[in-house]
Amino acid sequence: MEELQTENEVLKQKNRELEEKLKKYTNGDNHKRYYEKNKEKIKERGSNNLKKLKEENPEKLKEYRRTYYLKRKERLKNDDNKLN
Repeated sequence: MEELQTENEVLKQKNRELEEKLKKYTNGDNHKRYYEKNKEKIKERGSNNLKKLKEENPEKLKEYRRTYYLKRKERLKNDDNKLN
């Protein structure tokens, strides 16, 4: 039983360390600064991808919009339930 508890503690500690390392890559200031500096480029790429998708596969675009609509509807419904 003690072996399992010690193993559990070791794994918890390792998990904490890995989460700290992951934060460095996901929530860093460099990430935010990059998007602030290159905001126009990113918007342009997104619009180009959207235009390309319209031309190549309009059915996929309809599917994306439909799923977005359903998720938004569900989210609004959940927010409404939380308020009541």
